[in-house]
Amino acid sequence: MRRVLGLIPARGGSKGIPNKNMRLLGGIPLVGYAINAGKESSLITDLVVSSDDENILDFARKQGCISLKRSNENSDSVATIDAVVTEVLKVMDKDYDYILVLQPTAPLRTGIDVDKAIEMLENSRADSIVSVIRLDDIHPARMYTKRSIDNMLHSYIPEMERSRRQDLPDTFLRNGCIYAVKTPAFLRNQKLIQKDKIAYEMSEKYWLNIDSERDLIIAESLILKWKKEILK
Repeated sequence: MRRVLGLIPARGGSKGIPNKNMRLLGGIPLVGYAINAGKESSLITDLVVSSDDENILDFARKQGCISLKRSNENSDSVATIDAVVTEVLKVMDKDYDYILVLQPTAPLRTGIDVDKAIEMLENSRADSIVSVIRLDDIHPARMYTKRSIDNMLHSYIPEMERSRRQDLPDTFLRNGCIYAVKTPAFLRNQKLIQKDKIAYEMSEKYWLNIDSERDLIIAESLILKWKKEILK
């Protein structure tokens, strides 16, 4: 039987939105959406919330999660998710087949998404899986760098700069909802996203990543439509 560590990394601090992970969205703290998706999963063995904030840890505990106080070195804004995963694995001291990370800032996913992603990874030769959305008008062929000295624009893909949308190759963007990795691969190189990875594609209709107050305003409207759809 597979053993899956479900990890929700939720720091207390945030430069863009104070106390972001406990801000209410549709009447629920932002971190609550990640917790709900983890609890809905039928494949997660242990659901862990890692945080430096006692309010977040207390909330997670009341929701039935394992709450782990994060070390000081992994509590600042430069701490990497890879380091947090390593820390949690050491504290839990259990053997897991897979590690799954649910970021609170990308709240629109369900337990069904979680289980499908785990099963896809299990049936793949790849070492990790990343949830993505398909880009349409927002495409690298229509993006530029800008030289500060003279304001000149330089296309990322010059040969496709004038291409019609329907002629552009399929391109995908990480949406932040789901990351999973086979534990042996993670232990080899301490990376959540491996060189050999597959995509779990999700609908771009509900692409939401919350990093600013503006994102929260948009999210309030989007979350209602998303809830209606998953309850159909």
